[in-house]
Amino acid sequence: MSEVTITVHGESETRVAPEIAIAHVTVAADGPARGLVVERIAAVAEPIRADLTARKASGTIDDWSSQRVSVWADRPWNTDGRQLDPVHHASVELTATFTDVLALSDWLNGIASTDGLRIGNVEWLLTPETRAAIERRVATQAVAVAVERATAYAHALGRETIEPVQLADIGLLGDTRPEAPAPRMFARSAAVTMDAAPAVDFQPDDIVVTAAVEARFTAR
Repeated sequence: MSEVTITVHGESETRVAPEIAIAHVTVAADGPARGLVVERIAAVAEPIRADLTARKASGTIDDWSSQRVSVWADRPWNTDGRQLDPVHHASVELTATFTDVLALSDWLNGIASTDGLRIGNVEWLLTPETRAAIERRVATQAVAVAVERATAYAHALGRETIEPVQLADIGLLGDTRPEAPAPRMFARSAAVTMDAAPAVDFQPDDIVVTAAVEARFTAR
């Protein structure tokens, strides 16, 4: 009985609770004088920086950073088509990395009502070690799915054994149509965008880790 070539794909997916949260907040101000808006954001940002420094020293946050102050100006137009005097703008973004959701909620609740401060998005991530371990596990499961499919096809054709010939990420065997981009292994981080509010509560989505492979076997 001649050999039969069987080409299949296998996929696997798992969901994992996030372990790291990176919060982004922005301090911004505008006004007619450049110096005044810079002083205003400095007055708001400095206590936040001091608080983050203390939290890092005590171990309640993993790390934090602050960008340089951005300053620019524009001249708006009124409804009569006349250009008005310059308006100066200044902003600075701060990020804080938390491994404790309760500590993150406590921090954001404490600053949410600050004038001139806007709470941006929160990135939910896995630690590099966890992500690497889960990606290996999901990739192994995807290969197992491919083997199971190839075995089922072989048995349907009356073949008893299969032997692997090629294994690759989706698209690398050359059988995927160009207009259908192949999925790859990835970890998707959920993001939450919030407006400043008296209370902030978090229910982060699970992070989805997926893997997909193509495999070619001969069946006898």
